[in-house]
Amino acid sequence: MKHITVRRPEVVAHPSSDEFCKLLTGQSISGMKRRGKFLGVSLDSGDYFMLHLRMTGGLLLTPPDYPEEKHTHIIFKLNNDYELRFSDTRRFGRFWFLQKDETDTYSGVAKLGMEPFDENMTADYLQTYYGKRKKTIKECLLEQNVIAGIGNIYSDEILFTAGIHPRRRADSLTEHEWQRLAAVIPERLAYFIDKNKITPNDYLQSRGKDYRNTPFLQVYGHNGQPCPNCREIFCRMVIGGRSSVYCPSCQKDMIF
Repeated sequence: MKHITVRRPEVVAHPSSDEFCKLLTGQSISGMKRRGKFLGVSLDSGDYFMLHLRMTGGLLLTPPDYPEEKHTHIIFKLNNDYELRFSDTRRFGRFWFLQKDETDTYSGVAKLGMEPFDENMTADYLQTYYGKRKKTIKECLLEQNVIAGIGNIYSDEILFTAGIHPRRRADSLTEHEWQRLAAVIPERLAYFIDKNKITPNDYLQSRGKDYRNTPFLQVYGHNGQPCPNCREIFCRMVIGGRSSVYCPSCQKDMIF
């Protein structure tokens, strides 16, 4: 990287923004990986940096003369003169730089639970962590320390496909429902990953805002519309401060 510009120092959570720029300048990117909702960028030196986009963050790889997005907070000037730009309207997104032998006690990645595609993410695993919880199953699915990566949109899609009401207490689920949930979680996420595929050029032209999964969402955002399975009208409720849409017919509620 030739040069790094940080316009909003608070976006860099570790170390200071000045040190972040100093340590990254002259380094080369060797690879990228995902852990939960975090993106890790590996460097040839063995150093790496992590980022979390939060609600409104986005990355764009652009030619140097490409029109800049509003709320662009960090610009990485690459060796080929392209720019990797980070923009974020609400400024909740964060970056963390870690040197080769430095322990990451900053980003929270170490606290993440199992990946949803892990072969050990079974009904037994879910029951072990959730089976005695009085919390709603919707809130449980959003806990990143048990399953990493499930957010509000896909928790609604998962519960709809599994036929489980989002307000159900976790300790009310049956053995069969746990098995169904364990099967549906990776299936639904894989489905939407496939639907979200986009070419680099299309991604750039849409400025990273081409939400390709939207036409394929069955329940999220469909409050007041008919269920595709039974034609009952979708309902909305707030659970744990998060909006939840469900079918009152396909997802029967059970109050305990």
